[in-house]
Amino acid sequence: MARLADYFVLVAFGPHPRGSGEGQGQILQRFPEKDWEDNPFPQGIELFCQPSGWQLCPERNPPTFFVAVLTDINSERHYCACLTFWEPAEPSQETTRVEDATEREEEGDEGGQTHLSPTAPAPSAQLFAPKTLVLVSRLDHTEVFRNSLGLIYAIHVEGLNVCLENVIGNLLTCTVPLAGGSQRTISLGAGDRQVIQTPLADSLPVSRCSVALLFRQLGITNVLSLFCAALTEHKVLFLSRSYQRLADACRGLLALLFPLRYSFTYVPILPAQLLEVLSTPTPFIIGVNAAFQAETQELLDVIVADLDGGTVTIPECVHIPPLPEPLQSQTHSVLSMVLDPELELADLAFPPPTTSTSSLKMQDKELRAVFLRLFAQLLQGYRWCLHVVRIHPEPVIRFHKAAFLGQRGLVEDDFLMKVLEGMAFAGFVSERGVPYRPTDLFDELVAHEVARMRADENHPQRVLRHVQELAEQLYKNENPYPAVAMHKVQRPGESSHLRRVPRPFPRLDEGTVQWIVDQAAAKMQGAPPAVKAERRTTVPSGPPMTAILERCSGLHVNSARRLEVVRNCISYVFEGKMLEAKKLLPAVLRALKGRAARRCLAQELHLHVQQNRAVLDHQQFDFVVRMMNCCLQDCTSLDEHGIAAALLPLVTAFCRKLSPGVTQFAYSCVQEHVVWSTPQFWEAMFYGDVQTHIRALYLEPTEDLAPAQEVGEAPSQEDERSALDVASEQRRLWPTLSREKQQELVQKEESTVFSQAIHYANRMSYLLLPLDSSKSRLLRERAGLGDLESASNSLVTNSMAGSVAESYDTESGFEDAETCDVAGAVVRFINRFVDKVCTESGVTSDHLKGLHVMVPDIVQMHIETLEAVQRESRRLPPIQKQPKLLRPRLLPGEECVLDGLRVYLLPDGREEGAGGSAGGPALLPAEGAVFLTTYRVIFTGMPTDPLVGEQVVVRSFPVAALTKEKRISVQTPVDQLLQDGLQLRSCTFQLLKMAFDEEVGSDSAELFRKQLHKLRYPPDIRATFAFTLGSAHTPGRPPRVTKDKGPSLRTLSRNLVKNAKKTIGRQHVTRKKYNPPSWEHRGQPPPEDQEDEISVSEELEPSTLTPSSALKPSDRMTMSSLVERACCRDYQRLGLGTLSSSLSRAKSEPFRISPVNRMYAICRSYPGLLIVPQSVQDNALQRVSRCYRQNRFPVVCWRSGRSKAVLLRSGGLHGKGVVGLFKAQNAPSPGQSQADSSSLEQEKYLQAVVSSMPRYADASGRNTLSGFSSAHMGSHGKWGSVRTSGRSSGLGTDVGSRLAGRDALAPPQANGGPPDPGFLRPQRAALYILGDKAQLKGVRSDPLQQWELVPIEVFEARQVKASFKKLLKACVPGCPAAEPSPASFLRSLEDSEWLIQIHKLLQVSVLVVELLDSGSSVLVGLEDGWDITTQVVSLVQLLSDPFYRTLEGFRLLVEKEWLSFGHRFSHRGAHTLAGQSSGFTPVFLQFLDCVHQVHLQFPMEFEFSQFYLKFLGYHHVSRRFRTFLLDSDYERIELGLLYEEKGERRGQVPCRSVWEYVDRLSKRTPVFHNYMYAPEDAEVLRPYSNVSNLKVWDFYTEETLAEGPPYDWELAQGPPEPPEEERSDGGAPQSRRRVVWPCYDSCPRAQPDAISRLLEELQRLETELGQPAERWKDTWDRVKAAQRLEGRPDGRGTPSSLLVSTAPHHRRSLGVYLQEGPVGSTLSLSLDSDQSSGSTTSGSRQAARRSTSTLYSQFQTAESENRSYEGTLYKKGAFMKPWKARWFVLDKTKHQLRYYDHRVDTECKGVIDLAEVEAVAPGTPTMGAPKTVDEKAFFDVKTTRRVYNFCAQDVPSAQQWVDRIQSCLSDA
Repeated sequence: MARLADYFVLVAFGPHPRGSGEGQGQILQRFPEKDWEDNPFPQGIELFCQPSGWQLCPERNPPTFFVAVLTDINSERHYCACLTFWEPAEPSQETTRVEDATEREEEGDEGGQTHLSPTAPAPSAQLFAPKTLVLVSRLDHTEVFRNSLGLIYAIHVEGLNVCLENVIGNLLTCTVPLAGGSQRTISLGAGDRQVIQTPLADSLPVSRCSVALLFRQLGITNVLSLFCAALTEHKVLFLSRSYQRLADACRGLLALLFPLRYSFTYVPILPAQLLEVLSTPTPFIIGVNAAFQAETQELLDVIVADLDGGTVTIPECVHIPPLPEPLQSQTHSVLSMVLDPELELADLAFPPPTTSTSSLKMQDKELRAVFLRLFAQLLQGYRWCLHVVRIHPEPVIRFHKAAFLGQRGLVEDDFLMKVLEGMAFAGFVSERGVPYRPTDLFDELVAHEVARMRADENHPQRVLRHVQELAEQLYKNENPYPAVAMHKVQRPGESSHLRRVPRPFPRLDEGTVQWIVDQAAAKMQGAPPAVKAERRTTVPSGPPMTAILERCSGLHVNSARRLEVVRNCISYVFEGKMLEAKKLLPAVLRALKGRAARRCLAQELHLHVQQNRAVLDHQQFDFVVRMMNCCLQDCTSLDEHGIAAALLPLVTAFCRKLSPGVTQFAYSCVQEHVVWSTPQFWEAMFYGDVQTHIRALYLEPTEDLAPAQEVGEAPSQEDERSALDVASEQRRLWPTLSREKQQELVQKEESTVFSQAIHYANRMSYLLLPLDSSKSRLLRERAGLGDLESASNSLVTNSMAGSVAESYDTESGFEDAETCDVAGAVVRFINRFVDKVCTESGVTSDHLKGLHVMVPDIVQMHIETLEAVQRESRRLPPIQKQPKLLRPRLLPGEECVLDGLRVYLLPDGREEGAGGSAGGPALLPAEGAVFLTTYRVIFTGMPTDPLVGEQVVVRSFPVAALTKEKRISVQTPVDQLLQDGLQLRSCTFQLLKMAFDEEVGSDSAELFRKQLHKLRYPPDIRATFAFTLGSAHTPGRPPRVTKDKGPSLRTLSRNLVKNAKKTIGRQHVTRKKYNPPSWEHRGQPPPEDQEDEISVSEELEPSTLTPSSALKPSDRMTMSSLVERACCRDYQRLGLGTLSSSLSRAKSEPFRISPVNRMYAICRSYPGLLIVPQSVQDNALQRVSRCYRQNRFPVVCWRSGRSKAVLLRSGGLHGKGVVGLFKAQNAPSPGQSQADSSSLEQEKYLQAVVSSMPRYADASGRNTLSGFSSAHMGSHGKWGSVRTSGRSSGLGTDVGSRLAGRDALAPPQANGGPPDPGFLRPQRAALYILGDKAQLKGVRSDPLQQWELVPIEVFEARQVKASFKKLLKACVPGCPAAEPSPASFLRSLEDSEWLIQIHKLLQVSVLVVELLDSGSSVLVGLEDGWDITTQVVSLVQLLSDPFYRTLEGFRLLVEKEWLSFGHRFSHRGAHTLAGQSSGFTPVFLQFLDCVHQVHLQFPMEFEFSQFYLKFLGYHHVSRRFRTFLLDSDYERIELGLLYEEKGERRGQVPCRSVWEYVDRLSKRTPVFHNYMYAPEDAEVLRPYSNVSNLKVWDFYTEETLAEGPPYDWELAQGPPEPPEEERSDGGAPQSRRRVVWPCYDSCPRAQPDAISRLLEELQRLETELGQPAERWKDTWDRVKAAQRLEGRPDGRGTPSSLLVSTAPHHRRSLGVYLQEGPVGSTLSLSLDSDQSSGSTTSGSRQAARRSTSTLYSQFQTAESENRSYEGTLYKKGAFMKPWKARWFVLDKTKHQLRYYDHRVDTECKGVIDLAEVEAVAPGTPTMGAPKTVDEKAFFDVKTTRRVYNFCAQDVPSAQQWVDRIQSCLSDA
């Protein structure tokens, strides 16, 4: 029984002591006056009576009632029922109030609202003061309190003849039962009667209607959010204008949390004076009046629920984890069924008659039932994770959180994790974990209804039924006898509060009340104490846990087969069948990724342990340790699946004998896992073991003293009793035991715990003390960085590990300081653990002290045993390594710098070679060694997976190609140990991701890095492989070379300087120019006076111009050599003049070769001989050169043979160049400066260029630009994407319109359509200057000028560099992707923007080609003139001149444009130490990629193969040859590179020039030759440049692991397989099938193409017959010639078409078809319409087509004979389908019209039977038809079934098709 009310208090309004505006509450009276002993009077009640503050009111308000809740220091809740009414204020109160108000007005009423009218009130105005009756109770009977206070108020107001003192006395002495469902009728002595109903079980909360109201106010989603917020310890604040609502909402939220109890701040109604409580850091649930909403705005981490507005506001910084799915959605749907039953029926056609909705009280219980079920589902099986640590004297229970999460499959779930870590759950475990106690609804639900809830999951109606059943029980708990409740309580009359009450509430007589209270107390003392009869039982555990969602773990669904493999492997190990075990090991290691396999491993290993010990031999030990490591590596620090727990006893059981008396246990090899350094893991393990021992303690006696009746039962049942059952039984018996027996049991338990603590101190020292001090130091340093996860350090926490690392000493062994340090760290860790578990499990303080003394000794002992183990284990021969390292093959002259370091080569994100989804064998990871030679970094090894077989894996790249090197730390694939590694990335698209073997010391790895760095960035170019290679073979060579080099350089510079001094006026000498970094920066002492004046020598004296005796010998040598240079040969071929003619100044030629730069005085980076206009004197060139960057003035580099237009190149303009010219065209001022004169010189120079070109004035000439359609120029019309930003300046529109020949605003053509006929106007500029847009800003074009500026936007070298980096990352990611998909590769490829740059280059080049072809000359002057300029100029020549598409021509092109014109190979390739910072910029590689794209589109136009381009791409960075070293001819001469080759070579010297190497190789093998080469005369190529037409170059993506990159031919050609073995008895060789793996074998070698195969076969046969083998080239040429001859007699020339074809566009389309199969519609339109020459008739076109199509005769069926007419037509698809271009074939023989996807498609896509055709009529374009085609080109074919809509490319061909079809119909 308990008191109904503890105190009755009367609180009234009183003035504020400090005279502030508001009043304050004053306690007038309280009863009883002295505190109860068991319950002191709560402080601060007056604040809670008026939570918004005490204020006077101008009118009488009706009385209000609410219940506030106060929580005392012992977490007891006190319910304060407050009934407030208003009485007229006493004069004293009023005057203070009025004074306050006026005062406040004078101060200015900003500080809050004044509750009085602003004018001072008339004294007659009556004010009312609040008075509150308060009842304080520890019981929550709101209605009883309302009635009782109401009765007291009614007695006062109505003036009833009842003594108030008696009523209050009765109220304070009334006692009620706490629970049990009984009813108690009470009367307060005023003729009233009330029935108090107690709940059946006091553990279940009483909610009345509060939960239903909460859902009604906020809605389902909001309440669920609040529910999760309260559970995960967030701050929740309710706002409402009603206090009762606030109290109900808080009560409802708490009721939902059952069975968890909310243990933080809980204030349903918070007074205004205490608002600062809201900024407390702890979680809370608080209610506040909505009037104070503004004060809550700045709270950043509080979730605000506005009950009146129905909203919940969650701040951005707060994350409330949702319930785990599927519980979240299930709960949501059940709640909506309860709250809105109509929802299910809303859509029914015949809704049933309206169902009666349950009452609010019932709905409240249903909602609670939903949450009760939710908790039962969440916490299902929780009792299986309880550890009974102590049973007597009081049970101590711990919860194994990790195991619970693991078994429920919710380790990742944020919500459950937070709930289990919260205070509420800790309370739940200590309260409900107890095994013997009263049970309630929740216990039954969790124990018995789980199966039912699982079964009901997918049946909403059954779920609803279950909810209703639970609701019934909850309802019954609150209202067991609903019918009996009969209340009779006097209430005040209606609006009684408005009546004038004659007197205020009286002062009560304390004595009377006290007397009544004392009387009752005396009576109670005599009565026996009411003992609450508790029905205590053993709490049922319920079924074992299951996962919430049965998720299968992806790849590793553990089938029985996998477990079988694990079992077999272990049995092989223990039977000593090591080979069998080794075969199975990889499969086992893969299987161990799955949980079941890891459990199985632990179980199997347990079977092999006898008496806690299992001694193994070395190999067995090794296998067991590897499997354990594999299991542990995936364990998180929580070990939620109990794997580490299962292995813990095993690591101290398995051991091997190292030497007599020295045993090594498995624990010394499995320390590198994060789980061992997690205190929670050790605690859970400790409690688990304690529970086992405590259970055994109580099971033993019963088994010993088994009474007779129990003998019959099987003893196994005894074992099956869980620890909780045992504990429950013991708790039941406890009161019956004698005191001595109780003491004895307590002692036994305590010593059990103590002995376990000692045991665990030992275990922990085993796993925390490292075997090898140096290893652990590494790990500790890493852990110190806070990277515990990856380092999986065996030491403890970050802070501790850090402190250990600081003071750790590197000496070997465990001496002095260092020992105490490692030891100290471990001792501290163990002591912390021991303190925690011993205090929790009640170990006596004496025992605990003893433990603290023991721990350091245990650790010290263990350290000493480890010393011996480590010493002996070092002597063990390492096993499981490949016996020998595979030596790589080296090039002649290549030497090993560092011998093999054992490493593992790891997969790097490329699918190939790693197994994976691409299939193929798992060649990686591979185990082998890395070698560093003077030329390459090479890995050779074997796959670690023994199932792959004995494949040798080779991956290498030239040292010079290294672009990035980074240290990594990775797990070795075999032992799963954490090792240091290196990741080396090269610009030849190779990546070596290596983990060093443990035997490789860190110093060896460091040495490797240093040597690699030294070789990659030598101080001087002469230290590179290309130079050292030669010297290694010719002894005594280097000194001579240097002797030569020195003088030649010195004499050269002296001559230059002398000549310069003779000719220049002194005024220029001081002007310095920027030079490309010359030898001074490359570590060579600068020649005496070279630096200032070498670049400023002007016109040389006339006498030095002729090669006469005036030339010094060195000069003469230079001159003659210059003439032989590549450029000179090319200039002669192009008819740009010879040196002799230019010296004799023959005036007929427009251009001449000028030797003005032969001393490299004008421009360092230009060649010695340059082509300039005939009319320009050499002395003017010096001045012109000053206008251009790097002095690179415009020179001619190519001339079109047909249009005679020339291509010029230069550097970009300085500010004062042409731009200045165009900007200011005013009269020159008298004092004209040097700059102006050079600008004029420059204008003259350009004029000379223009005038030296023949005028191409015939307007009717071939307007080749008409072919230059928007297909090349993107979607912005002709010029669109060259200048991406649109035509911004006036100049842009001008050039655009002059080039496009129409207004700039004309709509752009559709992609690929033929442009307007008036596309080019006759007046074209004679010279177009392509310049950077940035440079030519604001330049005005002058209509009279004959040249025009074309500003274009180009990318810079740094953008190329950045783009290449991303391309490398895309092609070789470096680490395996999470989910590899083609999309991710394509996405990263797109991000790199590499193809966009290729597109821009091709686009600009095609533009220039068009201009040149139309007779205008072009000057390309972008950036400094040596990167993008070179790319564009070279591409233009390649596209325009078929000569450059031969092997010899391409070599000339590269030598001329790239080498002679000074592309900075060394700078861009970062060849030396000086260039290291600038990084690798692949400008030349980008050019080769462009050539590759053109090659793909025109495969018949190039003499060289794709392999040739890859070969150059590889070797321009490899530094194997000297060709691509240094930055200009000047530097090459300086080093004596250019002319040393002649006459010096003795015997076989390795090739120094890449060209020479190509020549030699071409004689032996056709690898550089393109068999499809069949050039067209004077063919100008115009490739498509849209990104969609470009392909990723396979140079970037392919690799062969069998032999490394195939570009070092000597290495790639392995020894041929000897045919002798294959023969038996001299018979023919047997055919041997072999598997070819694309990522492993070199496919071109393993499966050569047909022609190469035949040539090889021919060679082999010739050698067998003893004939001298003919060169492949001669054979091939003979075959070609024979083909031509054969073809002649035949009128159609069928065979010849294999090599020779006609119309160029067909060759183009052929190429495209060969490459890519189906072609998009626009493509086929532009391919097959003859845009380039408007003259070919369609008849000849057909003939041409027929001739080309015969190339495919081998693929075609006999149908090809029946092709009467064929060509491309657009066909409209069926209904709603688009137009598509198809290849149509009219077949007279079969009388049908067939169509194919494209012309070489062999599979017919559809047939129109001509027999069904009714008519052929002209058609009209429909939606989606090709826009660019004339309307008359449409025609329809009507058949009996449907109408086919067709569209030809132009009107004539449409007519032709109609005629052909008609004639077929008439023939029929």
